[in-house]
Amino acid sequence: MEPDRTSTRTAPAVQFVESVRLALATIRVQKLKSFFTLIGVMISVMFLIAVVSIVQGMSIYVEQDFAGKFLGINTFNLRPFPDIQTGNVTDEEWKEWQRRPKITVADAMAVKAALPEDARWAMHDVRWLNVSSAYRPEGVQVLAEAATPEYFKIKDLGVTEGRLFDDQEDALGADVIVIGDAIAHDYFPNLDPLGRELKVGRFPFRVIGVLTHQGTVFGLNLDQQVIAPFHSEMSKLTGARQALYGVVVQAPTPAQFQPLEELVREVMRKRHQLRPAEADNFVLESSASALSQWETIKKYLVLAGIVLPAIGLIVGAIVIMNIMLVAVAERTREIGIRKSLGARRRDILSQFLVESATLSSVGALLGVGLGITMAKVVALVSPLPAAVAPWSIVLSVAIGAGVGIVAGAYPASRASRLDPILAIRAE
Repeated sequence: MEPDRTSTRTAPAVQFVESVRLALATIRVQKLKSFFTLIGVMISVMFLIAVVSIVQGMSIYVEQDFAGKFLGINTFNLRPFPDIQTGNVTDEEWKEWQRRPKITVADAMAVKAALPEDARWAMHDVRWLNVSSAYRPEGVQVLAEAATPEYFKIKDLGVTEGRLFDDQEDALGADVIVIGDAIAHDYFPNLDPLGRELKVGRFPFRVIGVLTHQGTVFGLNLDQQVIAPFHSEMSKLTGARQALYGVVVQAPTPAQFQPLEELVREVMRKRHQLRPAEADNFVLESSASALSQWETIKKYLVLAGIVLPAIGLIVGAIVIMNIMLVAVAERTREIGIRKSLGARRRDILSQFLVESATLSSVGALLGVGLGITMAKVVALVSPLPAAVAPWSIVLSVAIGAGVGIVAGAYPASRASRLDPILAIRAE
């Protein structure tokens, strides 16, 4: 007859559940002591979740909203120097950038000639200028842009009213303009802006479209912009005939992005007569290149968000260890009775380890809830965005359980080594 193995297999599970139940009962009964036991882990996990959530939110904001709206998808910009700098720029670097040759219309046309037919290309120039209308005099300066029509497709810009200008209007230098919805609201209050005149600098333009709402990015209101054909009078206002703000190139697929970038680099190196050993005196700025410094900053911020709460976890581990030592002393008689009834050393050891880990995990879960709340509050009362990273929750709970096991190891070992006879005699 084979021995019954069911009890052997289920006993550890039953013992684990019982230990967890006992730990939770202790928290309910001894609320004040449990609070001080959990507070170190709870505060540390709270700050870990909050910091990581804020960094994650900033990352999404910078990489998707900021870089996406400014640079576009599968897009790079040919410019004399970077437009987006997330790191420190030394005086030497800035002076070297100022000495670089400008990007000209001739450069832009050479790039266009080298591109495959399925790639998109646009010339683009920009300047802050005053605008006015018959319904409102000059106000704050707005972002005035001269661009070729493909610019709208590359930047995924559409209109809520009217239409965009086309290639024919650009070639003719038509005095038409597309405006942001904030411009429409401010300079044509309670009016349909289509067909009306908006004066940019000293030149009048006829409004033919209102752009879809873009929102604000790092304090820059993208709805306070106006875009006119590149070959219109707008290029005189921005100075595009002398030098461009940039040439925008969009690859048809992500796989073609790198080869297209290298093709444009080769064209520009030839035009600038650079030797093989000489560095580029221009930049091809994409989301990846513009945010390379941000990636480094993000790593340090996440690291700080993990390392700094570790100090609180150490304090929390010490508190848990002391509380568990007190618990062992208070339950010496119970331990002696269990041992006399056949409990093995490892049974006692696992019981106290599970209790310690449970206490610490409860603290971690409370910290997760408080951390998420703290991140949401920061996002509501400040411009800092927040997005909870699932991995940070898993890590926090794992850390909580780990701290409990480490902190409870010595008290559990001490409990498991008690002599049952002496333990039963203890008062």
